[in-house]
Amino acid sequence: MTAAPRTAAPVAVRTAPADTAAPAPGRATRPRSGRRVLRLVSPVVLLATWEAAARTGLLPPEKLPAPSEVLHTGWRLAADGTLAVHLLDSLQRAAIGLAVGGGLALLLGAVAGLLRIGDDLVDPPVQMARMLPHLGLVPLLIIWVGIGEELKITLVALGSFFPIYFNTYAGIRDIDERLVEAARTCGLGQLARLRHVVLPGALPSLFLGLRLAIGAAWLSLVVGEQVNAQTGIGFLMMEAREFAQTDVVLLGLLVYALLGLLSDLLLRFAERRTLSWRRGLKAT
Repeated sequence: MTAAPRTAAPVAVRTAPADTAAPAPGRATRPRSGRRVLRLVSPVVLLATWEAAARTGLLPPEKLPAPSEVLHTGWRLAADGTLAVHLLDSLQRAAIGLAVGGGLALLLGAVAGLLRIGDDLVDPPVQMARMLPHLGLVPLLIIWVGIGEELKITLVALGSFFPIYFNTYAGIRDIDERLVEAARTCGLGQLARLRHVVLPGALPSLFLGLRLAIGAAWLSLVVGEQVNAQTGIGFLMMEAREFAQTDVVLLGLLVYALLGLLSDLLLRFAERRTLSWRRGLKAT
């Protein structure tokens, strides 16, 4: 008898997981460090061009001094303590105004967004007041609150109120009602629904409102500190204008820009930490 032919044992073939596949051509992401360096190219080129134009005489120094001269002035004012005094007073006004305006906006936005009667009573007058430029109210505010510290803080509070109010209101109203119904079906009470559904859903809009409010607060502070102020970055700029000190004026603008940039970076960091669960679209 002839032996039956042997059959080869099946060979297991391993397949690579889907997530380990090579990225599609043309979609390779740039390293994070490379992106940071690339973002610095245009500011460095702009400053270098400005410096060269000022040094060669293309820009008159009494109109636009070189960046190195502005930095030298800043170092001198920081060394004798003048810059620190004005900066601390500006920060104090901005913080108080932002706390007052932002706190009131958060409260009224939550009332209008959560309660129907709050929407009927609060939102219409706020919508009408939104059409008024708050910086155009300076003459009226001088009559109401005077020209002291109250005027500066009131301007900052008005500037920061509307972005936070409208983004709080929109963030609450944009929450999917089915999520609230699902939470109610699962037995969550009203406070638990606010904590686990409404608050996480409204936080992205709230952070956006905070970023816009901080920018409006610095803008309002620039105007407020130019009205009968004795300290502050705005006062420093106005005093320098009287003596044609263009370098000091540019230094004040640079300080305002750095304050706005630093506050925005800190808020972005807090947003990433707080909203770590959210995955948004990233630029390619």
